[in-house]
Amino acid sequence: MESKILSAKYNSGDTPLRLGNLEIPCYVLEDGTRVFSGRGIQKVLGSTSPSGSWLGRFISDEAKKEYFRAGKNSILERINTPIKFSRNTSGGSQSMTNGYEVTLLIDICIAIIDLDSAGVNIDSAIVFNANIILRAVAKVGIIALVDEATGYNKVKERAKDELQKFLNRFLSEEASKWVKTFNDSFFEMIYKMRGWDWKMTNKKPGVVGQWINDIVYKRLAPGVYLELQDLNPKDENGHRKEKHHQYLSNETGKPMLKGYLNTIEALGRAADYDWSTFMILLNKAYPVQAQQYDTLLDK
Repeated sequence: MESKILSAKYNSGDTPLRLGNLEIPCYVLEDGTRVFSGRGIQKVLGSTSPSGSWLGRFISDEAKKEYFRAGKNSILERINTPIKFSRNTSGGSQSMTNGYEVTLLIDICIAIIDLDSAGVNIDSAIVFNANIILRAVAKVGIIALVDEATGYNKVKERAKDELQKFLNRFLSEEASKWVKTFNDSFFEMIYKMRGWDWKMTNKKPGVVGQWINDIVYKRLAPGVYLELQDLNPKDENGHRKEKHHQYLSNETGKPMLKGYLNTIEALGRAADYDWSTFMILLNKAYPVQAQQYDTLLDK
């Protein structure tokens, strides 16, 4: 009996999972399984093969048997039994994809490092990427574990919820959810420069909204903010029907927004998290565009 083909309920879209300087699209299926696609794993490991079967051949190599084929739930066995799922393509159609539970990538990387240490000949680029992936996951993992153990993750979620509640007074409830498209690190950068912690979001959410407006939308690209105002105007009650970033195209706008946010965080680090220095660098690198603005949030 064939297993049910699940659909991807959530996906990383134009903001793939970042592992160091590497990226890989990820998906959460309707049953909660977190998966990477086979091609995604191939690419993040450093394969340049256009064939989707490269991963299977790489794992099946006789020289790697001891590391990839041992045990009942071996890497090879899992590679040979993919989780087939359907996902939406950028064109809006459905695509059938071979998926693999996300921890398989970690097991593969560990095996690659062990093989290299044992003197088995493996492309140095693949070994290098495996190291990057493991280090990135370890760093993110320890932060997540500490946040969970201390309850800090709940503080952050409460802070974001409070910010959304505030935005709901100016935007529709659904539209205000755009706040969660920004990484925690973006907020933490701003808060570090302002001497805040996450609890301050509850006290002054309007200020955070103004900062986002100034730092992001007014500087992203010439005319972007003004065009967003035209595409997504306020109604007679001062509300907007949609979230601003919905109007940024998949092909250009959303990757631009993602890249811009990464650059902004780099400017924060370059400014040694000093607000005045950061604003000087920001104004030099991304001056506010010459256009007439109304603000996203009323003062």
